Amino acid sequence: MATPTPRMPAQIPFIIANEGCERFSFYGMRNILTTFLAGAFFASLPQDVADREAKDIFHVFVAGVYFFPLLGGWLSDRLFGKYRTIFWVSIIYCLGHACLAAFEDQPTGFYAGLFLIAVGSGGIKPLVSSFMGDQFDQTNKHLAKLAFDAFYWIINFGSFFASLFMPKLLQGWGPADWWGLAPASVAFGIPGILMAIATVFFWAGRGRYVMVPPAPPDPHAFTRVVRTALTAPGDGRLGLGIALSGVALALGSIALIPILGWTGGKDIVIALCLALVFVLVGGGVGAWIQLERARGIHPDAAVDGVRSVLRVLVIFSLVTPFWSLFDQKASTWVFQAREMSKPSWFSPAQMQALNPALVMILIPLNNLVIFPALRRRGHELTQLGRMGLGIALAGASWVAAGALQLVLDAGYEVTIVWQILPYALLTAGEVLVSATGLEFAYSQAPPSMKGVIMSFWSLAVTVGNLWVLLVNATVKRDAVNHAILDTGISIVAFQMFFFAAFAFVAALAFRRVARHYRMVDNYRTT
Repeated sequence: MATPTPRMPAQIPFIIANEGCERFSFYGMRNILTTFLAGAFFASLPQDVADREAKDIFHVFVAGVYFFPLLGGWLSDRLFGKYRTIFWVSIIYCLGHACLAAFEDQPTGFYAGLFLIAVGSGGIKPLVSSFMGDQFDQTNKHLAKLAFDAFYWIINFGSFFASLFMPKLLQGWGPADWWGLAPASVAFGIPGILMAIATVFFWAGRGRYVMVPPAPPDPHAFTRVVRTALTAPGDGRLGLGIALSGVALALGSIALIPILGWTGGKDIVIALCLALVFVLVGGGVGAWIQLERARGIHPDAAVDGVRSVLRVLVIFSLVTPFWSLFDQKASTWVFQAREMSKPSWFSPAQMQALNPALVMILIPLNNLVIFPALRRRGHELTQLGRMGLGIALAGASWVAAGALQLVLDAGYEVTIVWQILPYALLTAGEVLVSATGLEFAYSQAPPSMKGVIMSFWSLAVTVGNLWVLLVNATVKRDAVNHAILDTGISIVAFQMFFFAAFAFVAALAFRRVARHYRMVDNYRTT
């Protein structure tokens, strides 16, 4: 009897449709956020100060979006399961959009909306992709790559149209003209409607999904194995000392909040994010050093699983510089586009539509033309090989952006068409890093930690935005400011070249680590 040909699970279209609408809603508000903030809440400030304040709030928001996956992953893995967590957190997401539309002229209400969107978008972010991975097993896992590529393609489909139309709505085009509504209310309200539609799409597939239940309490869970490794008796306590040092540094960063007079939201976020990084790095390094002490107390499989997760987190940490560069296309690059010559009808924020448009072209081009051609010539790019190359391409994009900034700073007119070059390089890198990273993160995660490991993948974006906030805070200092200006280039150009160098160093380190990484297969067996 012939073995049935594996087929794409019928429930996948519901998940992909949900993702397309949700991404339209997210990018629809995200891609106009810096422009809106600079022109609305900071309009009374000098332009460069308004831009800087708007940029800081934007990166604080993005850091929050990619921090809350930790909460979503924990709720899913330990309490409610992926489906129920996604559905109910999506309701919070919708409420956040409603606040943006209702409080477009009231900072307190607007910022509350941003917080709710950060909770909602972040809470579901690691779960939707891992929930889609749950729909596959060993019999059809080869189709998962197609599903993940379609998943990433639809993200960019939604992002493309959001980036194209939302900036025009913010300028008063369309419904704001027809119905006499405030342009910002329309521009932030339509993404809210799309988020509501996304929630309905997801709910409609409820009878078809494979529902992997939350993991029961496990005496050999990741955190318990780590705790045992750090506290078990043995010769020397170097690992424990490093872990405690991480905690001490975390407490120190939080203590700086009142000492330095940090009262702004972005200052508190910087301190809290630094604290999280110190705890993760200290605990991770300490556990790695003393992990063998957990053997005999916990099964070998549990100890080996922790070792595998820690190795994955090293990979994730080296991807953080990529996100430092990538997310600034919605802040630094938008402000650069504002200074370039362009048609009067074209909004600087609309240039961001080029990114998803290129993604929709590059994903099928890579899979159908470039990768098969390389394979025929005996060159097979591994997942980690693609990701390392992607980080380097991001660095090259910022070299191009920096060169354009030097020309602008010299007083020459530069057409916005030239921004296509850095966008093309950054997008080529994004396809290699982000689309590949989704599949890598899912496949490497132990079965009981799918949601949490995807949360750590998202947390890499938070740390990437933390680097941006730290650099911005550093260049505000008079001594640093003057030192940069003494070089003869502007602060903006200096930062662009700095981030390019940051990415190149990360790409080299990533390549070195990737050579020694051993891939595992953690797709479910049934």
